[in-house]
Amino acid sequence: MTQKYDAIIIGGGHNGLTCAAYLAKAGRRVLVLEQRHILGGAAVTEEVYPGFKFTVFSYVVSLLRPEVIRELNLAKHGLHLMPLETAFVPMENGNHLALYPDPASNREAIRRHSARDADVYPEFSQMMYDMAFAVKPILGMVPPDPTAPGLDGLRTLLDMVKHAGSLDSKRFYTLTKLMTMSASDFLDEWFETDVLKAVTAINGIIGTYLGPRSPGTAYVLLHHYMGELDGAFTAWGFQKGGTGAVSQAIASAARSFGAEIRCKARVAQVMVKKGQAVGVALDSGEEIYSPVVVSGCDPKVTFMKLLGEEYLPDDLAQAIHNFKFRGSSGKVNLALDGLPTFTAMSDPSLLQGMMEICPSMDYVERAYDDAKYGCFSRRPYLDVTIPTAVDPTMAPPGKHVMSIFVQYAPYHLQGSGGAGEQGGGEPGSLWPSQREAFGDAVVNTLAEFAPNIKDLILHRQVLSPWDMEQMIGLTEGNIFHGELTLDQLFFLRPAPGWANYRTPVKGYWQCGSGTHPGGGITAGPGRLAALEILKDGKR
Repeated sequence: MTQKYDAIIIGGGHNGLTCAAYLAKAGRRVLVLEQRHILGGAAVTEEVYPGFKFTVFSYVVSLLRPEVIRELNLAKHGLHLMPLETAFVPMENGNHLALYPDPASNREAIRRHSARDADVYPEFSQMMYDMAFAVKPILGMVPPDPTAPGLDGLRTLLDMVKHAGSLDSKRFYTLTKLMTMSASDFLDEWFETDVLKAVTAINGIIGTYLGPRSPGTAYVLLHHYMGELDGAFTAWGFQKGGTGAVSQAIASAARSFGAEIRCKARVAQVMVKKGQAVGVALDSGEEIYSPVVVSGCDPKVTFMKLLGEEYLPDDLAQAIHNFKFRGSSGKVNLALDGLPTFTAMSDPSLLQGMMEICPSMDYVERAYDDAKYGCFSRRPYLDVTIPTAVDPTMAPPGKHVMSIFVQYAPYHLQGSGGAGEQGGGEPGSLWPSQREAFGDAVVNTLAEFAPNIKDLILHRQVLSPWDMEQMIGLTEGNIFHGELTLDQLFFLRPAPGWANYRTPVKGYWQCGSGTHPGGGITAGPGRLAALEILKDGKR
């Protein structure tokens, strides 16, 4: 059998493209197959409404690994990250909280609410920086199996023990708290201002089916503090041209190393002979051969759909069945005729940052209460950005696009905004009939704080978790390819014994966000998987 390619990558998301770039850079003949007409998976920019470019799914960049930026020379290929430096939180009493990048302005903004919290906030920020820095080395490790680590795994475990031993007792105890507590309880130990605790806690619930008072959310908060932006730790930013431009930059790097990329090429299954992956079969009936096949899809698609349960050991099959997706996020994208006016906003420069609709901890927890019983939040938490405020090229002159990330929107919808009716049919099947009601809840909530928003809307795109599953193949619409809870991290992601990017089928690999170090626009899984494939090839 003549092998046309050294490696086939299933999925043109940013991790698949990253894996392809590293393999091609090492001299491998690589083919990327993407089912859609556009590359990027969830990190895409599309012109959904004429003249307006939307960051359709993912919308900000914070976790992109600096070594990937450096090793693939992404700046040369169009990576241009602009910091989102401010946060604005309108409150229900007409007041607001603003957070700024410079310590002096930040201190005065917090002092409006609490002199004590203004004094404590720098210490908290330094503590979170220290905690993120303490955990950071794990992001670049291939997770070892503690029960059968092998020589490489033993070295990794020893490095981890040595690193943990380098932490002083205060940092060690704080890290233990972060790994076990709820975001709410953890922040109660630091602050007295409710709105400050609420806007900090939302980092602990993004993409999870948990509320801020749920144990384990303190770690999710830490996970989002581990981002780096052009060398600045714990920073968030926006890619010029939208998140799709991140994917395009990685794709450009991959092509420069010789990788071939095909869109509108849906893979139906991985072909296996005598326990070895030999290639893929497309929906079209075309067969493409390679001794290495890499899936950038989530664990359910990777193992159950592309491969098949008959190839899996019983314990792995059970682990994948038990893997928690529980999509809980929606997205609303708006084309606007102008800029919104937030009643409580006196500083227009805050429109260039992030606007957080989370006025209190109770507000966010009540939004979760709706989701607990299978309803979308009637008054949801909204993470709002206006990309055109920092990149005017994304809309016609004088016009704007607004990106609204929404919690909570459970995939398994039971009823409409608290009504509680049981939905029948396939999982998520109630969403098509409830999608616009969900969009109304989002816009109505936003209008409480920016009353002119309804008059500005030229076009509205509403995406539920079900829509994300249908459009880009995310199981249950989970933006992280599976929840980032402690039972699904490191050597447990996606299953014990299979966190090293391998599968039971020789030559078939994983590189999606359902593997370590997890979700977000990180490129970490793609890079680590490629390095393991290359190491395996040398052996």
